[in-house]
Amino acid sequence: MKNRWTLVLLCTAIVAVSVRFMIASSHESETAENTAEEVLECIMTRASVRKYRHEPVNDSIVTVVLKAGMAAPTAANQQAWHFVVITDQGIKDTITDAFQWTKMVHDCAFAVVVCGDMTKLFDGDREKGGFWTLDASAASENMLLAAHALGLGGVWCGIYPEEERMERLSAILNLPSNLQPINILSFGYPEAEVAPKDKWDPAKVSYNRF
Repeated sequence: MKNRWTLVLLCTAIVAVSVRFMIASSHESETAENTAEEVLECIMTRASVRKYRHEPVNDSIVTVVLKAGMAAPTAANQQAWHFVVITDQGIKDTITDAFQWTKMVHDCAFAVVVCGDMTKLFDGDREKGGFWTLDASAASENMLLAAHALGLGGVWCGIYPEEERMERLSAILNLPSNLQPINILSFGYPEAEVAPKDKWDPAKVSYNRF
């Protein structure tokens, strides 16, 4: 009789543990699904935002955006990037005066000039002209997505590959010769909601061969 009750208690314990495991697994699966949905929603709903509220962005949020940039993939892990954060109104005004398509920088809370560091290139990179542009572009997109996830709006203002633009911006920011600017990212809290564009086009997709 005693052995029977021991067996019953053991079976009950096993069932209880199994149920708890199933519930925990269900919660983990649900959490993973929710996370995936949030990430995909962030990607699909991001849009270029050019008008901002006159509201500062906390330094901790700026740091998160920068960390997201440095979490991007990078050729041979060279991390050949350097970010120049701009909050000074005088510098922002100088930029908007120098580049007519950057008027939104005047009202942004902060801007980030993404640069490639030529001292971080490996030999193969130098010979082929530079994978640094790919690294910097990946970092830029990461920052735009992070900003969107944090409730900010952002827009990419192109500088590279126009040498005259690169030289002009380098002069404004007093960049050393080893730092080559690729773009200006303008950030701030959106003045109004901007609807994303549906860019999906199956005609632009091929499988295995063209």
